[in-house]
Amino acid sequence: MTASSLQTAAARGRIPATVWVLGIVSLLMDVSSEMVQTLLPFYLVSVLGASALAVGFIEGLSVAIATTTKLFSGIIADWTRRRKALAVLGYGLGALSKLAFPFATSVGWIVAAKALDRVGKGIRGTPRDALIADVTPQEIRGAAFGLRKSLDTVGGFIGPLAAIGLMFALDGNVLAIYWIAVVPAFLSVFILVIGVKEPREPVAAKAAALPLRISDIIRLNSSVWLVIIAASMLTFARFSEAFLLLKSQEAGFMPAWIPVTMVVMHAVYGLTAYPAGRLSDAIGRSGILAASVGVLALAYVALAFAGSIPMFLVGVVLWGLHMGLSQGLLATLIADAAPPSLKGTAFGVFNLMTGIAVLTGNVIAGLLWDSYGSFGTFGAGAVLSLIALLIVTLVWRWRVLKSKG
Repeated sequence: MTASSLQTAAARGRIPATVWVLGIVSLLMDVSSEMVQTLLPFYLVSVLGASALAVGFIEGLSVAIATTTKLFSGIIADWTRRRKALAVLGYGLGALSKLAFPFATSVGWIVAAKALDRVGKGIRGTPRDALIADVTPQEIRGAAFGLRKSLDTVGGFIGPLAAIGLMFALDGNVLAIYWIAVVPAFLSVFILVIGVKEPREPVAAKAAALPLRISDIIRLNSSVWLVIIAASMLTFARFSEAFLLLKSQEAGFMPAWIPVTMVVMHAVYGLTAYPAGRLSDAIGRSGILAASVGVLALAYVALAFAGSIPMFLVGVVLWGLHMGLSQGLLATLIADAAPPSLKGTAFGVFNLMTGIAVLTGNVIAGLLWDSYGSFGTFGAGAVLSLIALLIVTLVWRWRVLKSKG
C-alpha cells in the first residue's frame, strides 16, 4: 500500500469535524433540555396536579409534533439542499422555547412550551442527520452516528446533575432552574452558526434536487420501509422516560434526587452508543438491534418489580443500555438504505412514523398507570417488547431473503 493510499484510508477512518461540532451542539442543547425535562413530571404531578395520563399525553404529543415536523423538514432539506439553515432554525426555536418554561404556571403553559420545543427539535433533527450522512463515508457511518449520540447523552448526563445541584442550592425552586437552563440552549445555537459549514454536494445530488412531491415518499425503496416498520414497532414498545421519573418517586427517591434517574440512564447510554456504532460497522446492524430489544424487555421486567432503589436502578441501567444499542443504529440504517437524493425525506418519514407510534404508546402507558399503577405500565411494556423482538427478527429475515432473491 502506497503512502497516498494509507493517507486516504486514514482520512476515511477519521470522523469529520462537522460531526464533532454537531455532537457538541447536541450536548449543550441536551444539557438545557434535561435540566427542564428531568424535573417536569414531578412539577406537573406534584405542583400542577396533573395525572399520569396527562404526563403520557404531553410526552407523546410532544414527540408526535416533533416527528411530524421532521417529515416536512426532511423534504425541504432535500429540496433546498440547505441543511445548516434548517438546523439553525430548529435549534433557535428550541432555545426560545426554554424562555417559556419559567413562566409555566399551568398545564396549558407546559403544553405550549413543549410544543415550541418539539417543533424546533423536529426542524433540526432531520437536516442534522442528513448533514452527518452527507459528510461521512459509509464505512464509518455507524461510528459517526454513534459519536453524535454519545455526545448528546453527555449532555443528558450533565443536565440532570446540574438540576440536582441547583435543586439543593435554590431550595427546590424549579422555575429558577428553568431560567438557568436558557444559557446552554442559546450557546448551542451560537456554536452551530460559527462551527458548521454546508458540505459540498455531488453533481448527481444537485441534479436530483428537484421540487419534491408526496409521491417521492412512496418512491422510497423497500429497504427504507422495512427499517421504518421495525423502528415503529420498537418505538411503540418503548415508553417515555417520563415514566421512569414517576417510578423513581415510587421506588424511594426524594424529589431533589429524581434527576439521578436520568444521570444513570444517560451515562450508560452515552458509554454504549459509540462502541455500538463501531461494532455495527464491523459485524452488521441487525443482531445488535435485536439484542437491544431483548434488553428493553429485561428493563421493563426489572422496573415492574422494582420496590426499592437498587432494583429500580437495575432497570434504569438496562434502559440506558437499550438506548445506546438502538438509537444511533436506527439512524444509521436509514442513512444506509436511503437514496442519496432522498436522505432527508427518508429521515422525515422515519421520524413521522415512529412519532405516531410514540404518541400511541405513551397514551396507552398513561392509561395503564392511572388504572393499574406502575406494574401495569411496565408489565405491558415487557410484553410489547417481546412482540417487537419477534417483528424485528421477521423483518430482517425478510430483508435478507429479499436481497438474496
